[in-house]
Amino acid sequence: MKLQHQLGGLEGLDGPIDFEKRVFVQDWERRIFAIHAAMMGLSDSLREALPDYDLDAVPTAFASTWTWADLRKGAESMNPLAYFQYRYYEKWLGGITGYLVEQGYLSQDELHAAAERYRKEPDAPLPARDSEPIDDQVIRYLREGDSPRRGPAKPTFAVGDQVIVGDPPRAEHTRLPGYLRGRPGTVTRVFEGNYAYFCSTGPDGLGEPVPVYIVRFEAVDVWGPRAEPNGGPVFADIYQVYLSPAPSEKGSS
Repeated sequence: MKLQHQLGGLEGLDGPIDFEKRVFVQDWERRIFAIHAAMMGLSDSLREALPDYDLDAVPTAFASTWTWADLRKGAESMNPLAYFQYRYYEKWLGGITGYLVEQGYLSQDELHAAAERYRKEPDAPLPARDSEPIDDQVIRYLREGDSPRRGPAKPTFAVGDQVIVGDPPRAEHTRLPGYLRGRPGTVTRVFEGNYAYFCSTGPDGLGEPVPVYIVRFEAVDVWGPRAEPNGGPVFADIYQVYLSPAPSEKGSS
């Protein structure tokens, strides 16, 4: 498991935290956010979105799926040392550029050449490729978005059910907090409908739309005997693929 997947309760991370209150520290971070937003607004996955987006009417060469899931996947697949070395938007930059190279929108050589060009001429103008239809589509997406909810669900669990969090094979990306693996909990809410994650996590289990639950975990069940005596419970949204029925007392005796 990647270290960045299992930070909860990890010793040595309890020092002072420097809370950066600015959304963007440097100007280039605004551009990275805008690139991500544009890719989201032009993502091929919007063909199945609840709003009716007509992507065929948008003159864009981008024809791939890009969602928050892909952004997270790019960041979490990093070497753990690099993950903690880089700042927030540097991880975004690495994930986005890696994806665009992987998808064939530019080559590694082209990326290096462009980086070298702007390194030598920091004030060189960026390419101007204005397109009103593309702008309209991205702005509409930012306003209307796309819900991950996909159709009705037949949930396996109900409120009050006792469940156990699974321990699926380690993958480059997961939506399961490492500190909850193998922990018992109680379902406190069942969300209505199935929910898609938009990208497969491979052996980790996420793929097709599934029900999602809010599960309550008692502090002692998560942290063990070192839990604070009066520590409150932990609540987490958990995809159904990560849950199994807890053994009954009769069956476990």
